[in-house]
Amino acid sequence: MMVVSLLSGSPKNGVELMDGVEALTRGWWRPSPGSIYPLLERMTAEGTLNKRADGRYELTPKANVELEVSFGPRFRRPRTTTEVVEEIGSLVSYMEDLYSSDRAEFDGQKERIRALGKKLRELAGEAAEPGDPHNQS
Repeated sequence: MMVVSLLSGSPKNGVELMDGVEALTRGWWRPSPGSIYPLLERMTAEGTLNKRADGRYELTPKANVELEVSFGPRFRRPRTTTEVVEEIGSLVSYMEDLYSSDRAEFDGQKERIRALGKKLRELAGEAAEPGDPHNQS
């Protein structure tokens, strides 16, 4: 997972990956060449990595598709409008839970929430009514 994360930022060679893993673990672990290079070879054979002419490895488009589920949003393909709206719905449910469990934290974000609500209403083609308490114009 760390190798994939490091490669998602930019192509790297084996030494740069070993250095990167060591940095991510704050010196607790530095993988050996005997673990990194066989992994890179296997991932290249599987088609998830490409070894460039300069010796650096990069993620292939196949990797981004295959790793989307395994590693979450960072590797996701661009989302459709339907997917974004579904995610907004999930986040609203999460906000409702936050409101009921930690109202003080929620209260500090009310103005930002109102501004976001206004933008969403505008995207939905709804103009805020002049007397609407949510109208921040």
